Amino acid sequence: MPSYSAITHEGSTAPSAGTSASGDMASHRNRRGKPHPKDGGGGSASMFSSVTNLLNTILGAGTLAMPSALSHFGMVFGIIVMLWSAFTSAFGLYLQSRCARYLDRGSSSFFALSQLTYPNAAVIFDAAIAIKCFGVGVSYMIIIGDLMPGVIEGFDGRAAAVGYLMDRNFWITVFMLAIIPLSFLRRLDSLKYTSIVALIAIGYLIVLVVYHFASDVLAPREKIRIIQWAGPVEALASLPVVIFAYTCHQNMFSILNEIKDNSPKSIIGVLFSSIGSAAGVYVLVSITGYLTFGNDITGNIVSMYAPSIASTIAKAAIVVLVTFSVPLQIHPCRASVDAVLKWRPNAISGPQGRTTSPNSRLLLPTAVRSDHGPSAPMSEIRFAILTTVLLVLAYTCALTVTSLERVLAYVGSTGSTAISFILPGLFYYKISDPDSIHHQRLAKEDDDALSTTASDDEEDVNDIDDAEAILGASVSSIRSGTSGISARNKAPKSPWRWRNKWRWDMEHLNPIHLRRASLALAIYGFCVMLVCLAMNMVGTYAH
Repeated sequence: MPSYSAITHEGSTAPSAGTSASGDMASHRNRRGKPHPKDGGGGSASMFSSVTNLLNTILGAGTLAMPSALSHFGMVFGIIVMLWSAFTSAFGLYLQSRCARYLDRGSSSFFALSQLTYPNAAVIFDAAIAIKCFGVGVSYMIIIGDLMPGVIEGFDGRAAAVGYLMDRNFWITVFMLAIIPLSFLRRLDSLKYTSIVALIAIGYLIVLVVYHFASDVLAPREKIRIIQWAGPVEALASLPVVIFAYTCHQNMFSILNEIKDNSPKSIIGVLFSSIGSAAGVYVLVSITGYLTFGNDITGNIVSMYAPSIASTIAKAAIVVLVTFSVPLQIHPCRASVDAVLKWRPNAISGPQGRTTSPNSRLLLPTAVRSDHGPSAPMSEIRFAILTTVLLVLAYTCALTVTSLERVLAYVGSTGSTAISFILPGLFYYKISDPDSIHHQRLAKEDDDALSTTASDDEEDVNDIDDAEAILGASVSSIRSGTSGISARNKAPKSPWRWRNKWRWDMEHLNPIHLRRASLALAIYGFCVMLVCLAMNMVGTYAH
């Protein structure tokens, strides 16, 4: 399997004469993922920082709408849909990490992959990402306008007599003063501390929902759907809300570029920790919130709690959460809009292929790496203009749109399905083709790196005294032969034989099966997009 980066030569030892083939493969795998000195562009972010930023990208408006979606699906089927959406989203993230192996360390982006796979369709991909991120940003601003009047009234009842303090548009305008400076930060890593604050706010929301579930009078049994659902129209209309809740793929490449340890095991740990934590939060909040209010639940559960100090603090915490999450959407949206504006038919501006091997050569001209990927660096003026235009448009939409659930439904139907399923599936299916020159070159570079490591190991062995080398080789041969016979005799009885096939870093996956699964994920994304769009249109005309 290809690695995230070239293989290092440190700490390697020469295999003995009797070492088995499986031992060689294990040695090869242990060297995987360690940065090669020639890679460059290595990140400095810790695993904790990566999980924090990715989890903050996931959690947000979806937490507020999950109980409402569960009421449409029914509890049993709703939980299955949530877990299935978590699995498919995690698989899309995993495919992104596999695609990043074909690019230079620190230069991964949707733009770079589209230039290697579908250069003339890059504008469609970037437009889908921009739509998705823009819709999420608008939904966060809507939440601010919905919650802030209740927050102010909860802290001081006299505020209800002041008209502008109860005006949602006023509070959206006020919080734009905090969103604007954060949106003008160029690097995603600059938002790691605000992500921690946002996750603390989510933690308080979980405590609030569980507390009301334990202390309040629950909804009557006739208002709870356990097995039955509200109907196919309502359920399918809520499906985009669930899909949207797990979408964080727009920032996955930034995580891969900035993380210090980009080994397969580390990347899998980031994915499982982020998606697993989000799934646990969604299931817990949706069940406890739905059982509290039953079928009367709305798209924003926090707004349903009676005024109190606890609910007021929760509303304020959610406001803080979404305020710090808007810049996480502006960051990839700005990069995608910039790529759309620069796109020209048949104009391949040169993605970066892997060039760490001394025997490799570039297939395309190398472009200068910018803050958002391997395209030309964005000038300060262009950066400021794009950021300003996006913020003004999002602000205008937030003032005119009042239905959070409708925004989430349409965003999930288009941008989220594309970025979560369609793009990762199509990219990996195309670039991992055994006949692809990119795949063949990657395999050759890994073979060259392994050969170089073996050559260095052999040179180290030749430096040993001749007498010690002969004696060591004899002893190693005897021991390896004996251990080989013993292993063959005991292997069928070992209860841990499954470890020979299963690897927690997922390097055991069959490339052929993985490629087929990526195509299935893309087809699944297309089907979900068409069905959800159709159902949302039907719901719009019905209203």
